[in-house]
Amino acid sequence: MSRPGAEGEALGATMQRLGSQAVAAARVLARAPRQVKDAALEQAAAVIRARAAAILAANGRDLDAARARGLGAALLERLLLDASRVEAMALGLEAIAGLPDPVGAVIAEWTRPNGLVIQRVRVPLGVIAIIYESRPNVTADAGGLCLKSGNAVILRPGSESVQSSAAIHACLEAGLEAAGLPLAAIQRVPTTDREAVRYLLAGMTDSVDVVVPRGGKGLIERVQREARVPVIGHLDGNCHVYVDRDADLNMAREIVLNAKLRRTGVCAAAETLLVDRAAAATLLAPLLRALLDAGCEVRGDDACRAADARVRAASEDDWYTEYLDAIIAVRLVDGVDGAIEHIGRYGSAHTESIVTANDATAERFLDGVDSAIVLHNASTQFADGGEFGMGAEIGISTDKFHARGPVGVEQLTSYKYVVRGKGQVRP
Repeated sequence: MSRPGAEGEALGATMQRLGSQAVAAARVLARAPRQVKDAALEQAAAVIRARAAAILAANGRDLDAARARGLGAALLERLLLDASRVEAMALGLEAIAGLPDPVGAVIAEWTRPNGLVIQRVRVPLGVIAIIYESRPNVTADAGGLCLKSGNAVILRPGSESVQSSAAIHACLEAGLEAAGLPLAAIQRVPTTDREAVRYLLAGMTDSVDVVVPRGGKGLIERVQREARVPVIGHLDGNCHVYVDRDADLNMAREIVLNAKLRRTGVCAAAETLLVDRAAAATLLAPLLRALLDAGCEVRGDDACRAADARVRAASEDDWYTEYLDAIIAVRLVDGVDGAIEHIGRYGSAHTESIVTANDATAERFLDGVDSAIVLHNASTQFADGGEFGMGAEIGISTDKFHARGPVGVEQLTSYKYVVRGKGQVRP
């Protein structure tokens, strides 16, 4: 794994040190009482508030560097911190502290005819490596969630957020120190060298148990391709809103605008709007007008272009695209079954919403769409661990094993079987 020469050897030694320290810290965290973990989280939140100005100054330096490198508006929006986002990080840590401790929770218990008592008990995963781009708040969210769930974590932020992430990480370390927990419980890779990512993915299988990528498609494809340990993540957030014939127009307009434009750079932003063909005469033009007047580019089918001359022609690729920008693809479909068919063909199994006053139609959609999150009469932007009452999230998983949907404290645990007997032997 090492590059030739002293630099490669030094990087390899650094990564191995991080790994061995994380393993040792994970053993401590697995047995740490809830009150100790919660104290660390609450103190970290307090330090984030106390150091808000320093965090924003560090973020300003990251933003200046990103602009100089020519990063686009969507990436800059992800990178940006302001006073409300700093406060949101602190509130997120406090919310995580307020959650029940998942470690040691008994998921199920039963007694066998021979008297053996069997329990399924939650345990931490161990050491989690989290590789992320742009969003510096992931440092706080990931560190807090891993701490609460008894896992040690190695954070590898992207080079564009390195100064912001370092300032936030220092606050987490202050919380750990105040609570008497090892600083190695939450470590940050101290280099932007891309070779460090390869070590996390394939060179540290003796210390890293799980990798969680959070970023663009290129990063996630690389992680899924190169990782030699399990991966929790999603490739695309191609999310849909379907407006049914029985939808209230005002509600549909508000949901569509929020789902697309509240924050265009998040994975839960709607990328495709589907409108019931049976209601095109009353719903299509007002929805298109609302989007276009709000500054959103619309790429649509022939019916959409006929309804508003500002609509650009959609290509086949548009139905697959996660824009992460103020662009949306729009088409008519034949009712709820047409929406389900379209999402099944083009979607990424992330988040989909139906807008309708017909409960039976809504249930057909909720049952028929095989995505991690499905909503009725609500914006796709609610696909977020904090909005689900989970305090925060590391990301949205579109996997069908272990974790699906927002990855919070429970999703960062596994389980073991604890069996208690009274001298039983197997015949």
